[in-house]
Amino acid sequence: MEQNQKGSKSYLISIVMVAVLGGLLFGYDTAVISGAEKGLQAFFLNAPDFIYTDGWHGFTCASALVGCIIGSGLSGFFASNLGRKKSLILAGMLFFISALGSMEPEFLLFNHGEASFSLLIMFNIYRVIGGVGVGLASAICPMYIAEVAPSNIRGTLVSWNQFAIIFGQLVVYFVNFIILGNNVNPVIEALKVINPDEAAWTISTGWRYMFGSEAVPAGLFALLICFVPETPRYLVMIGQDNKALAILQRINGKSEGAGILDDIRNTITEKTEKLLTYGWLVIFIGIMLSVFQQAVGINAVLYYAPRIFGDMGMTNPMVNTVMMGIVNILFTLVAIFSVEKWGRKPLLIYGSIGMAIGAFGVAATFGNPAMSLITMISIMVYSASFMFSWGPICWVLIAEIFPNTIRGKAVAIAVAFQWIFNWIVSSTFVPMFNMQLGNDANFGHWFTYGLYGIICALAAVFVWKLVPETKGKTLEDMTNLWKKN
Repeated sequence: MEQNQKGSKSYLISIVMVAVLGGLLFGYDTAVISGAEKGLQAFFLNAPDFIYTDGWHGFTCASALVGCIIGSGLSGFFASNLGRKKSLILAGMLFFISALGSMEPEFLLFNHGEASFSLLIMFNIYRVIGGVGVGLASAICPMYIAEVAPSNIRGTLVSWNQFAIIFGQLVVYFVNFIILGNNVNPVIEALKVINPDEAAWTISTGWRYMFGSEAVPAGLFALLICFVPETPRYLVMIGQDNKALAILQRINGKSEGAGILDDIRNTITEKTEKLLTYGWLVIFIGIMLSVFQQAVGINAVLYYAPRIFGDMGMTNPMVNTVMMGIVNILFTLVAIFSVEKWGRKPLLIYGSIGMAIGAFGVAATFGNPAMSLITMISIMVYSASFMFSWGPICWVLIAEIFPNTIRGKAVAIAVAFQWIFNWIVSSTFVPMFNMQLGNDANFGHWFTYGLYGIICALAAVFVWKLVPETKGKTLEDMTNLWKKN
């Protein structure tokens, strides 16, 4: 990764690496449920005052996403009023509180280890708090990186945020695997039969350690973000041009930094522009990028990977989940090192096609023991195709496609839609996956992945027809791009 400008590459990399810790926490927080959900389910099945149904479990697994919707919806307000940096500090604090609260939801109010409906509500409150942090970080981390990065490497640097998200998921897969150790997850069948003797530690303690482990990276992020600068574009918006110039020159070099400051001033002067100043199309494209990123169904795989691999008959689902995490990391690197060479659109289109092939492969083979290897390969193709396309590239486009004067509000709306559809996919996956049609126990399997495959194909058409190529354009160029349309 080389820059043509004279400036401090090490300074740029250092502040970007701190910012992407927010992405790591994003991935960690959303994927920690994959290892903890069975132990958590078994714990609340023992509650004497209510029946912990599949519906309650689906809500509990997805409750953090409610917070994500709230956090992303508020991100524009916080980014514009607190600034990008202070908003990320707030996100880190919320991550930390959520980690400790989810580990010990009984704190001060309940007796330890006694499951109850009130305790379930408290647990979900802590998960929602963490979700608010995720929502803030998911919108503001890419925005922060895009606003400090030189245009010629902006796509690469924003893609590192997606790498951090997937790396965070891989880290928590490993952490969950290590925490579980020689212990076993409870076996929860349709009649809710639990093996308490074998899984007693997992039911009482294991899931707590999994949630609590997030406190370490959360505390580190909240501390380190205090030492990075505010973004130059926000500093210009609040009239601190001298501070903005110093940062721009340190990143880009003296003459280049001064030129970028002039470009920012020319677009920031229109501070009061309304959301639809540049028309409805740019907002629609931003929203639909977010909708498709989630509607393709990827998080149904990421959040429930151990359960899916267990249903496939794999002897150690956690090992298969870690393997999938490694594959995801490798293919995210493909996007990072090709986004500035190949452009945004080709990666999205090829990724959509690959995902469709993988999803249809899962739909056709899931539940057939003789074709379990093909099912496994199809899931890997599906996941890997997302990782070099919709995973990172959606965030790149959302961070850069909107003009400066509406970016905060527009990004907030787009990311809120992303979390809304993330919640829809995550909360509907288990009921859809377990659907039966008559005596056909596999109906839900092929229906669910067949639906995801169709949505993947539609995503390719959407990108081909409507999404503009933004490779090599500055953030200030976006104003002219949409004024022409």
